[in-house]
Amino acid sequence: MHPDSDLETLMALYQQGDFTAAAALIDRIGPRLHRFFTAQSASRADADDLLQDTWLRIHRVRHTWRPGEPALPWFYAIARHVRVDHYRKSMRTMAGARELEAVSASAASNPGDFTRTDDLDALLAPLSESQREVVAMLKVAGMSLEEVARATSSTVGAVKQKAHRAYEKLRKTTNAMGPRGGRSGLP
Repeated sequence: MHPDSDLETLMALYQQGDFTAAAALIDRIGPRLHRFFTAQSASRADADDLLQDTWLRIHRVRHTWRPGEPALPWFYAIARHVRVDHYRKSMRTMAGARELEAVSASAASNPGDFTRTDDLDALLAPLSESQREVVAMLKVAGMSLEEVARATSSTVGAVKQKAHRAYEKLRKTTNAMGPRGGRSGLP
């Protein structure tokens, strides 16, 4: 039995107005979606905001989920759209790439301040946005290839190809950094 098999039952109850089912969905899916956003956002605060926006959007469009369809890819598809919308909005309001460079320079000058999220961001930095998204869904969220394909409106083959290319790029990058991860002079 699939561990998320009762998500569909909870979603059907939520569509019928059972807010206890909604609370159960938030408890079950919320941490996964938060990890999805944390793996791809610049800060924990952004991830928190994206998660909240996602739940608001899920509430507004819950009637569009079709009973009998898997719920997890539906949740991730909405989360992905929220993330893309947030990215587009931030790009419109950002005063150029100077802010991004300032944040990067600050992180580089204070390497001891890195968190696990910062390390993951640094590791995934060479990847394209779509490759980071696929890797995050597969490895951070633990989704299957089929679920990622549904969430990204792609085919399983396209997801496999993106994942393969991402892994190859990561392998080349980490091999080029050497045994100490490119951090010369660090113990």
